[in-house]
Amino acid sequence: MVRPRFIMVTFPAQGHINPALQFSKRLVAAGADVTFLIPLTTHRLMTKNSGREPDPETVTPNGSVISIATFSVDGYDDGFKPGGDREHYSSETRRCGSQAISDLVVSARKDGRPYSCLVYTLLLPWAGLTADGLGLPSVMLWIQPATVFDIYYYYFHGYGDIIREIMERQASASKTTLPGLSLEFPRRDLPSFMDAESAYSRVMTHFQEQFEILTKVNQPRILVNTFDELEAEALRAVSDLRLIGIGPLIPSAFLDERDPSDKSFGGDLFRRSEDKYMEWLNSKAKTTAVYVSFGSILDLSKPQMEEIARGLLSFGRPFLWVIKNKSQNGEEEVQNDKGGDELSCREELEKLGMIVPWCSQLEVLSSESLGCFVTHCGWNSTLESLASGVPMVAFPKWSDQGTNAKLIEEVWKTGVRVQPDEEGIVGSKEIERCLELVMGETENGVEMRRNAKKLKNLAREAVKEGGSSDKNLKAFVADMIYEADHKPLVE
Repeated sequence: MVRPRFIMVTFPAQGHINPALQFSKRLVAAGADVTFLIPLTTHRLMTKNSGREPDPETVTPNGSVISIATFSVDGYDDGFKPGGDREHYSSETRRCGSQAISDLVVSARKDGRPYSCLVYTLLLPWAGLTADGLGLPSVMLWIQPATVFDIYYYYFHGYGDIIREIMERQASASKTTLPGLSLEFPRRDLPSFMDAESAYSRVMTHFQEQFEILTKVNQPRILVNTFDELEAEALRAVSDLRLIGIGPLIPSAFLDERDPSDKSFGGDLFRRSEDKYMEWLNSKAKTTAVYVSFGSILDLSKPQMEEIARGLLSFGRPFLWVIKNKSQNGEEEVQNDKGGDELSCREELEKLGMIVPWCSQLEVLSSESLGCFVTHCGWNSTLESLASGVPMVAFPKWSDQGTNAKLIEEVWKTGVRVQPDEEGIVGSKEIERCLELVMGETENGVEMRRNAKKLKNLAREAVKEGGSSDKNLKAFVADMIYEADHKPLVE
């Protein structure tokens, strides 16, 4: 039997790197070799924040090998600088990344150990095109929920005009349904990139190219960071494609515990706080503490930060709040509301809670002291909260977050969504109301906590031996082994 070899290519942002790294570990555990390909500047950040040079190649107990390969983006080895030419940067990343893939594939064939498949995360359609040009099968790893995939699919397959009209009207009463989904989608529940007025609407060209590629592939497979029991309907909503749930892509120590040493994703672009926040958090009574974090990209405005601060103080429970240092954000894209100034009540806040620049989110979510997660609803954070059994206050701002918040509140019923005022600010009283609802003893609060616990158990069952995601991943690897054995690549 030929051991399958994969190239894993990911967009160089924390929210893409984490699931891509975890998926690489899962492939290796299933008996495959993986080459993780990233830009040199991203590798440097990972090295800097881990405090050591990552091993270029690691042999696992089952004999599989995971290795790191880097490529230089001409003129950007120190990263993309604010005010730079983003189109040029994107073009150079595409050119240099495509060449790096080609070099890996050609070299492996010459060595007699050809690659079996290339896996790439969203926003990298060029990676799939490069693999196709080399005769190498490729598969997209969709790192958002299957429901969001379906929305994008239908946007490019007959529903674009309807969705654009909803975005233009900006009226909450205007909404649409989509084939295979039992939900209704008003403007606030649709991905923000679909709004032509969004500063990031240009991202839609990458999605369009991606979905055009999928239509040219015979029975394409899309690996999705979700699990069958969580999104059964959404995984089946597009009959022309095979959406395969292989998540949650979370380190084993916090999920199925098959590998207790797997305690982190291993690719931090940010330096964690050296404060003893876990010791502080674990000293609090069970389910009494609030965790507040808005992810690796989002920066909130000063007025919004002040409202959150006042809401936390009024609620009166201990809290752990992640507020990134401005200099920390080394990522490619920033959704910035020009915040980050010093909070007016910081001294008062630190008497009740703790503020840190970065932390191990999974460790925090696993603490018995935690009772609620105030989250931006990025998909990684949402999945991690679900897998940890922690109910949420959903505070979406952009991208897929509005859709994720809808799922949290309306479908899974594991949290409540904040309601901004007319200026888009979520007030302190609204924050306090949501915290009271999630952590209080009302019927709704009890139901949210019960649902959160149920989904925690389902997430863990999905990745255990014989679980839905475990079987789906093994079947995928078996397919790759079969193709490697019976369909050798032509030189």
